[in-house]
Amino acid sequence: MNDIAKPPASKSAASRPTRDDAMEAVRTLIRWAGDDPTREGLIGTPDRVVRAYQEFFSGYDEDPVQLLHRTFEEISGYDEIVLLKDIRFESHCEHHLAPIIGKAHVAYLPDNRVVGISKLARLVEVYAKRLQIQEKMTAEIANTIDQVLRPKGVAVVIEAAHQCMTTRGVHKPGVSMVTSRMLGVFRTDATTRREVLAMIGTPAGDGRHV
Repeated sequence: MNDIAKPPASKSAASRPTRDDAMEAVRTLIRWAGDDPTREGLIGTPDRVVRAYQEFFSGYDEDPVQLLHRTFEEISGYDEIVLLKDIRFESHCEHHLAPIIGKAHVAYLPDNRVVGISKLARLVEVYAKRLQIQEKMTAEIANTIDQVLRPKGVAVVIEAAHQCMTTRGVHKPGVSMVTSRMLGVFRTDATTRREVLAMIGTPAGDGRHV
């Protein structure tokens, strides 16, 4: 059975730093950068950064399994691909805390059960709102759908730009990364895999298959 990523133990209430701790950490970084956190333009920055982090990393406080818990079995024999395309997301690289901005395409081939399409978008959001690498995020989304819905197949393709390489380091803007995760018939049946990739609009040779 595929493992579903859960928030790390360090996010528990007992070990999680306080809001004041987080604000002091921001002040420390401002001082380290060479500025004065008490000057007028920066005095409110720690509070704003902490509030932004609460939004950026809200996915740690949500259970991805619960999102898919309610399914529907009255599908009148529907047995074709279900695809939700172009789910925009914003995440952050766990190596540099730099933004990852892109879109996800999520597909599955149902086996008696389907889930509301908004839940698929929310699932992407939950994993995006955590510190991530794209390969892991791609696998997490696919594995969760596979474990909860038990479909005949799951396909997840993610295309994203990473600011850790566009605004620092090699400074290569305009570059996007494509990753994919294929499970079930999308992995074992080449024809079915080509069909879903054609629906997404991604050539079968593109990207990294996780």
